[in-house]
Amino acid sequence: QVRLVESGGGLVETGGSLNLSCGASGDTSRNNAVAWFRQAPGKEREFVACIRGSGHGGKSYYEDSVKGRFTISRDNAKKTMYLQMNSLKPEDTASYYCAEGRGSPILSQIRRSQAYEYWGQGIQVTVSS
Repeated sequence: QVRLVESGGGLVETGGSLNLSCGASGDTSRNNAVAWFRQAPGKEREFVACIRGSGHGGKSYYEDSVKGRFTISRDNAKKTMYLQMNSLKPEDTASYYCAEGRGSPILSQIRRSQAYEYWGQGIQVTVSS
């Protein structure tokens, strides 16, 4: 079992920045893929970014609308993953969820929520216009 807890959300103006953190405890592993998803009111949960497990080189992937603005990273020693969000826009407003897989999903699955076994409780990010 892996327990994930997000922090760092809040209210920010358009163009501002936030850095989300996700602390892990339990059976977490650098071999597991980790990801951030988000869900806005009335919308389905969507992929934001992920890092594949160390066995797949730890490469990062991003949803197109956040490329160049968001950066995902992980500190395996601290068992923490991060999402640095810059140049925030009102359309980034959502609840953000961190997730960890059991192992590393194949490339075609890494953007699917079903590929991740463990989830945080979510944290709100609101970007004012």
